[in-house]
Amino acid sequence: MQINLNSKWKSILSDEIQKPYFLDLMESLESEYQESKCFPPMDLIFSAFNNCDFSNLKLVIIGQDPYHGEGEANGLCFSVNDGVKIPPSLRNIFREVNEDLDSIFLPTSGNLQAWAKQGVLLLNASLSVRKDSPNSHKHLKWNLFTDTVIQKISDENKGVVFLLWGAFAHKKGE
Repeated sequence: MQINLNSKWKSILSDEIQKPYFLDLMESLESEYQESKCFPPMDLIFSAFNNCDFSNLKLVIIGQDPYHGEGEANGLCFSVNDGVKIPPSLRNIFREVNEDLDSIFLPTSGNLQAWAKQGVLLLNASLSVRKDSPNSHKHLKWNLFTDTVIQKISDENKGVVFLLWGAFAHKKGE
């Protein structure tokens, strides 16, 4: 399976993506996508990295896994493409932002790509999921990869804020 990861992140994660567990993960992922309907589309699995420059990184938002409904997941946690109904979890985030900023923040789209371009890494603990089956790719050991990403960011990019949204993400903070 081709790893669609931009050159800067590929360099930062070069040791990790050569490890046996990661190679096994990519092989298992390819099988999962052949056998079942999975999200996001294969070419968008690493969108969180490809839309957020490591050197511009300011904030990491961590979710559990991509949305598992048809047409929802776009590779950025909590984000959906333009024209897709804003999911309840994202509506909650927008509500919190609105309250924190004491403003009227009424987005018409749940597409968070602009946030990513401004230095927000929208990272799910698992970067893929089977249709209609939340947390279904947990067994693929995405957590080994995303834990390493989180540790590298913490070690190499001082001043980055981590937002752990929900009970699952709180566990990731450990």
